[in-house]
Amino acid sequence: MTTHQYIAENKERYLEELFAMLRVPSVSTAKEHDDDTHACAVLVQTHLVKAGLENVRLYPTEGHPIVYADKIIDPALPTVLVYGHYDVQPAAPLDEWLSEPFEPVIKKTDRHPDGAIFARGATDDKGQMFIHVKAVEAMIQTDSLPCNVKFMIEGEEEVGSPSLYPFLQEYKDLVAADVIIVSDTSLMGKEVPSITVGLRGLTYLDVKVTTARADMHSGLFGGAVLNPINTLCEMVAKLKDEKKRITIPGFYDDVVFPSEKERDMMRNAPFNADEYMDSPGVYALAGEEGFHTYERTGILPTLDCNGIWGGFTEEGSKTIIPAVANAKISMRLVSKQDWHKATEQFTEYFTSLAPEGAKVEVTPHHGGQPYVTPTDSPEYKAASAAFEEAFGKVPVPMYEGGSIPIIAEFKKVLGIESILMGFGFDTDGLHSPNEHFGVWNFYKGIETVPGFYTKYAEMKTV
Repeated sequence: MTTHQYIAENKERYLEELFAMLRVPSVSTAKEHDDDTHACAVLVQTHLVKAGLENVRLYPTEGHPIVYADKIIDPALPTVLVYGHYDVQPAAPLDEWLSEPFEPVIKKTDRHPDGAIFARGATDDKGQMFIHVKAVEAMIQTDSLPCNVKFMIEGEEEVGSPSLYPFLQEYKDLVAADVIIVSDTSLMGKEVPSITVGLRGLTYLDVKVTTARADMHSGLFGGAVLNPINTLCEMVAKLKDEKKRITIPGFYDDVVFPSEKERDMMRNAPFNADEYMDSPGVYALAGEEGFHTYERTGILPTLDCNGIWGGFTEEGSKTIIPAVANAKISMRLVSKQDWHKATEQFTEYFTSLAPEGAKVEVTPHHGGQPYVTPTDSPEYKAASAAFEEAFGKVPVPMYEGGSIPIIAEFKKVLGIESILMGFGFDTDGLHSPNEHFGVWNFYKGIETVPGFYTKYAEMKTV
């Protein structure tokens, strides 16, 4: 039996097993779900054992466990390290879900006429991670695995992978490999295959503006004192100019754009603005002037206010001037930008925007460096060949707007490149209500991945 025959015969079981995993609310940000998150790690462990992998173990951490497994068929052959995560984002706001977030259902959509799996974690990252488990299972069970494979699946990606960093340092030899393969990115479309070659970095901060010791009566003090909410909004507005370019001094100094050839491929790739806007229901496209949407979301840095609050927000009225206002700010970084430097630049500039009488506090959270995969490497060429074989077209190299901070750390600690083979669509509602993953995408991923192993083993052993 061939690998593809095995996949075809077990398709329904694969889907049922994925559904069982999606039912586990492994929300790493919520303490009340710690037991669920651990249970999901055990479930991943179980599936790796069933797949035929060896040395399957949960490695405890200060947070959620890391699941490791391997299949070493010949130490002389190249080794592929599969990375993914089993934790998911919170489901809130629950009232915007059209079905239960942890009870997967299949529904047809305009972009998924064959049906899409609606559930939290369907595409980020349980469904995409499971592609690799099932693809490797098919190769092992048909004696067609052409090289060694290791799995390293974590449960804290959605909170910045704090436990994975020390794990890499401690178990560097255990996870040593020739290349890392990751499916936590997107595919341009069924007819336009793509491989992500760039990920933006990230820095995330809290800001707080205080103008008084206590809230004040707006009739007695309004118009005579600083309102911290107004002040904060004015300060945030000054972070971009009229062309939507970030105004932080020196912020663009380390930005290096891709080649004109790569930018032309991005600009000329099929893009349906209506389809892009329809999934989140946005009313218009916007961004830095002079750039295509793919460039705005891939090769340009961004700065966004992710939340803002202060004063009275409950039902009814309370006429006050609040003492404090707060906001959450994130910046996506590109090319050679350093997230520590960007954090310092923001802090210095934002503080300078405060008027007299306003006290500003900036509290950094987590961050990560940007990452770019070289397109002239054997790893990328093998992935490109696998996609071309599966899709009948050469994939487009794309820069993606999301961040996976640990990818840059892999390069730093392990000294190897990562291949980002995403199979979801950017319209699949990642981090949003009604997250989904196409059934076609799930199966297409399982069919494509074995080709990478074959092509890569051939290229590395020549």
